[in-house]
Amino acid sequence: MAQTGDPISPAGMAALKARYDHLLGTERPEIVEIVSWAAGNGDRSENGDYLYGRKRMREIDRELAHLARRMKALRVVDPREQPDKARVFFGATVTLADDDDDERRVTIVGDDEQDAGAGRIGWNSPMARALRGASLGDLRTVRLPSGSKEWEVIAISYD
Repeated sequence: MAQTGDPISPAGMAALKARYDHLLGTERPEIVEIVSWAAGNGDRSENGDYLYGRKRMREIDRELAHLARRMKALRVVDPREQPDKARVFFGATVTLADDDDDERRVTIVGDDEQDAGAGRIGWNSPMARALRGASLGDLRTVRLPSGSKEWEVIAISYD
């Protein structure tokens, strides 16, 4: 039976939950307190604290709703439990070499936890899609807006 939902690592899910809990348990109550205090100061139409507080509360509520939807749609996948560690799947750290023998190391993570600068690429990125199922020595062509580039898989690990 196929599993549904975008994958995310246990650490990635914990980070989303921590953000949700912080917004709900800390930031929102602080803003509610400021808005209540500001509302008691009279004319709300020219009350900066009240207007800013209401705006910030709407932003927090939107982010809370977004995080709740994302957490519900995600599927936690622990890379260490990958049964076939000889091929590239979610959570793999892959060392690649291009035609000029320039190496690049990437880890395939959930789209919500990607950080290209740190070598963490999203599961649905062009490179991750090209690498899915690859084994050592496989050549994979990655189609990017700047053109296609071929990479050889020279190492796979699940840290």
